Amino acid sequence: MPRQSTGAIIEHRGKDGRTYRSLRFRAHGRRHFVSLGAVSEQDAERELRGVLADVERGIWQPPKPAPEPQPEAIMPTFHAFAEQWWIEHQAEWRESTRADYRWRLESHLLPTFAKLPLDTITIAEVDRYKAAKLAAGTLSGESINKTLVLLAAILETAEERELIARNPAKGRRRRVRTHRPQRSYLDSADHITALLDAARQLDADARADRRHVARHATLSVLAFAGLRIGELLDLRWRDIDLANSRLSIGRAKTDAGIRHVKIRPALHDTLAALKASRQDTRPDAYVFPTAAGGKQSASNVRNRILAPAVKRANASLEAADKPPLPKLTPHSLRRTFASLLYAIGEPPPVVMAEMGHTDAGLALRIYAQAMRADCGSAQALRALVTGESMTRRGRGKNTSAARRQGSRL
Repeated sequence: MPRQSTGAIIEHRGKDGRTYRSLRFRAHGRRHFVSLGAVSEQDAERELRGVLADVERGIWQPPKPAPEPQPEAIMPTFHAFAEQWWIEHQAEWRESTRADYRWRLESHLLPTFAKLPLDTITIAEVDRYKAAKLAAGTLSGESINKTLVLLAAILETAEERELIARNPAKGRRRRVRTHRPQRSYLDSADHITALLDAARQLDADARADRRHVARHATLSVLAFAGLRIGELLDLRWRDIDLANSRLSIGRAKTDAGIRHVKIRPALHDTLAALKASRQDTRPDAYVFPTAAGGKQSASNVRNRILAPAVKRANASLEAADKPPLPKLTPHSLRRTFASLLYAIGEPPPVVMAEMGHTDAGLALRIYAQAMRADCGSAQALRALVTGESMTRRGRGKNTSAARRQGSRL
């Protein structure tokens, strides 16, 4: 007859004064202990009878050990995560993009968020950052938004990896409300004439060692051909076909920028006169070179040509009791070219082609403005482009040539 399994209840008193019980019994040829915790004596006896019955039936199994607790995941700080994000993505960016992102991170985002664990960056934290940047007044709204866009991009990756429940920097409400800046250009014949006359006077007054700087011709090409500043500085005599009234732009950022611009009468006479005055007009020679024949810098055009011409033009306009010029950049004169093309009746597709645009937005905005101009203003601009206004003022040296060119428009 098989021997009946036996066991016992073991008690001990803990430091908290409570009585703890466990079971001791034999099963499968070994002694076992099963902790019951702080249970009553009756509950312990009931548990012992059940265990011994299971042992007799051969179905008792020792309790599985409790799984070891997993170490709690450490939430990375924004600095640590941003550094890893940078390593993973930097190969995708151009050098200029890396420099821009590094400025946004090191100069602005890290000083605020570096030590914060990712899950503690809240919408309130992002809004406080935005408010602090606005109060400091060192960044424009557009620049603040650029830092917020980068912050949102980094936190979006953290959200995808389930480190945070939501991206607190995402959404238009996190951005600074900005207004589209006014893009200046000249849309009146008086203003264009004043600027070009001022440049011509500066040419006449220039010292002997500064006569190589063709101020009037430089601003004329910007206003009457719509070149970007880099295109102007790259221009060589091989790009200018005066016989066929065509200017070629062969190096540009986009395919649309590789284009041909019609040389209209006002510009034709200016370029013809410039070429006649130059000693070096070989095909590879720069049209607007330095004194040594090298490539001129953009800062020279802005600071030594455009700025003095604007200053002198404004003095002339003030003396004539006329409104001053708006704030101008070389790109303002490129927009002026679009305005002039509309004034002579060119449709938006032609304007886009000659300016090298793929996006119709700028062309159409200027088109809308041009359509609001009165008839007299449009006629004055047309006369300026065709050279008729120059002839009437006695400045057109080749009147018949200008008229022949005007008939081709």
